Amino acid sequence: MHFSAPLAVFLSLTGTLALPTKRATGTSAAVLTVQTYDDFSVSSGVAGNALAEVNAKFPVHRPKQFRRLAASDLAIIASAAQLGEQAETATGGFNDAVAAAGQTTAAGTALQNGKIKNKVLKLQTDVMRIQIEVAQGNAAAGSQLAAQQAKLATNVALDKAAAGQTATAINFAGSD
Repeated sequence: MHFSAPLAVFLSLTGTLALPTKRATGTSAAVLTVQTYDDFSVSSGVAGNALAEVNAKFPVHRPKQFRRLAASDLAIIASAAQLGEQAETATGGFNDAVAAAGQTTAAGTALQNGKIKNKVLKLQTDVMRIQIEVAQGNAAAGSQLAAQQAKLATNVALDKAAAGQTATAINFAGSD
């Protein structure tokens, strides 16, 4: 499945993504709407429930939905995974924030918890992207699935291990 380059560039440059809207059953109408990274981030609050938080923000994680999802939903999910990666590794992202705060400080620990929650966001949206692509006929995309699911399971376990601890988000607009 191909997406227009302008849409992908627009989503990437604006750092925008998704929140749900209602959709009629059996149609390919869009489920998600464009939102900023800060709007769909799950990194703040308390650690321990990141996967459920991501699934609430991206309510398209049920395999029965994957075949019917609109191309715009897949583009939003793919962009979410990319922005999650950027929020972690780009200048001003979680890696920089944790390093600046110091990993052994309370602020550093809270930022690390937020980083793990962001990784769950990044990986869950990437797993959804792969599953949707496979359901819509791109069997080759499935070769990435097991590796991403393993990374997701590791980060979900880290998030659960930190349950109840403070998680701090960063203010990240996203960039290309």
